[in-house]
Amino acid sequence: MSHVVSGAASGLPRRVVLTGLGVVSSIGIGVDEYTEGIRSGRSGVSPISAFDTEGFAHSNGAEVVGFDPTGWISNVPVEQLGRASRFATAAARMAVEDAGLAEGELSRRRGLVSIGTTDGEAFEMDGLVDVELADGPGGFDPVRVRRTPASRLSTAIAQELRLSNVETSTIGTACSAGNYSIGYGFDAVRFGEAEFALCGGADAVCRKTFAGFYRLGTIAPECCQPFDVNRQGILTGEGAGVLLLESLDSALARGARIYAEVLGYGLNCDAHHPVAPNQQSVARCIELALENAGVKPSEVDLISAHGTGTKANDICETAAIREVYGGQPPRTVSLKSMLGHTMGAASALAAAACSLAIRHGFIPPTINHVETDPECGIDCVPNVAVEADLKIVQNNGLAFAGNNAIVVLGKYEGDR
Repeated sequence: MSHVVSGAASGLPRRVVLTGLGVVSSIGIGVDEYTEGIRSGRSGVSPISAFDTEGFAHSNGAEVVGFDPTGWISNVPVEQLGRASRFATAAARMAVEDAGLAEGELSRRRGLVSIGTTDGEAFEMDGLVDVELADGPGGFDPVRVRRTPASRLSTAIAQELRLSNVETSTIGTACSAGNYSIGYGFDAVRFGEAEFALCGGADAVCRKTFAGFYRLGTIAPECCQPFDVNRQGILTGEGAGVLLLESLDSALARGARIYAEVLGYGLNCDAHHPVAPNQQSVARCIELALENAGVKPSEVDLISAHGTGTKANDICETAAIREVYGGQPPRTVSLKSMLGHTMGAASALAAAACSLAIRHGFIPPTINHVETDPECGIDCVPNVAVEADLKIVQNNGLAFAGNNAIVVLGKYEGDR
C-alpha cells in the first residue's frame, strides 16, 4: 500500500489503539458474552456436530453454537458465504459497531482488511469431497463451490461494510495468522498507509483438520489441559476475532473508548520442523516483539501463551518464556483451555481477551487444571480468574513450520 493519509506528513509513526472488538466464539458471541466467558472460565467444549465423527474414538471440540449470521450480515447474501467467512464478516460488523462507527464513516476512509486463517473454507471443501465421492464432480452445487476461496474471509467483510477504498488480504500462516494480521494492521495505521484496520483471524471446524490432528495423536479425549502434567492434547475449535485499529489521534478526536494500545509485535520463521516448535526461535520472537514495542521484560504483567495442551508445545513455549524472563516469568495463561484451538482465529481471539483483561482489570484463568507440569515452571492462573491492574500484556501465536508471531498490548494512559 503506497497511499499516505493526511496527518502522517511528519513521517513520525503514529500511536495505534484498539477501539472495537468483534468476537464469535464457543464461549460467547459479542464482547459482553465473551468478557463474561473468559472471566468466569467457561468451557466451550461439546461433542462435534458440524461433521460426521463416526469412526473416531473421541470427538469433542469447541463449536460455535447459537450463531445466526443474519443478525450481523445484511449486505451480502449469507448463502454466498462459507462458515468461516460468516464468522469473520459478523465479527467485523460487531467490531465496527463496538467502536461506535457508522458504516458510512468507514467507507470514506482509506483502510485495510486483513484476516488470518489456517483452513480458509475447508469446511466447505469437506462438503464438496462428500459430494464427489458419492456422485462425482457433476453433483457440485455451484453456490457452494463459490464459497470455497479463502480470499472471501476478507473480501466479504469489505462487501458487507461497503468499503471500496481498502486493501483486503487473507494471511495463511496457520495458527499464528491472527497475530500476523494484527501486526500488518498495526504497521499500516502507524505509518499512515491506512486510517483504520480491521484485522484478526477466522476458522471453522472441519473434518480435514480434526482428522489430521487425530492422526498425529494430539486430540484430547475430553478437555484441553494446557501446562497440566496429565494433559492429553488439543481440541479443535472455531470462531473469529476481529479488531478495529485506528490512530490515537483519530480515537481521541471522536471520543472513542480505547481498549488497549498496540505497542508492537515480532515475527520470525525458523522452518525447524513441520510441526515441532523451536525454543530458541520462540525466545527470539519474544525478544523481537519486546524490542519493537520498546518494552523491557520486567514491565510485562501477563503472557497469553499459545498453550495448546500438547507436551511438545507447552514445554518448549514455557522454556522460551523463561529464557527471556528468567526464573520467575509473568503469569502465563492459555485461553485454549476454554476455547479449544481455533486455528487461525486463536491469536486474534486471544488478543481480544488480552484487551478486555487490560480494560477490566483481571487475568483469565487456565481451566481444567489439576497439577502444573514441573517442566513448565509457570503460574498459569489455574481455574479461577484473578483481579490485576495490567499495564502490558504479551500475546503469543505459534504455528506449524515455525511461523511465530507475538503482539504486545498496553493500557492506554495518555502520554508516555
